[in-house]
Amino acid sequence: MMLGNLGGVHLLIILGIVILLFGATKLPALAKGLGQSINIFKKEMSDDDKKAKVSDTGVQNTTVTNTAAEPAPQPVVNPGPSVQPNSDHRS
Repeated sequence: MMLGNLGGVHLLIILGIVILLFGATKLPALAKGLGQSINIFKKEMSDDDKKAKVSDTGVQNTTVTNTAAEPAPQPVVNPGPSVQPNSDHRS
């Protein structure tokens, strides 16, 4: 794999390109968002592991209600174009 051949100079060049693309002011926000995403991913993975262990032990899994969870989003309905009567039209 080619990632093993990356040296210090290569990493500095990549960092410079990232700074040019996103700007130095947006990098902290990007890092914060990445960190939050990783934490959410780890939490979901541990929740899945817990659910797998419960189902593997033969315990009957009943409906799990999470009171802190947000309600499920409703599907987006795209209404058709509306037709407005034209009052300026003269026959």
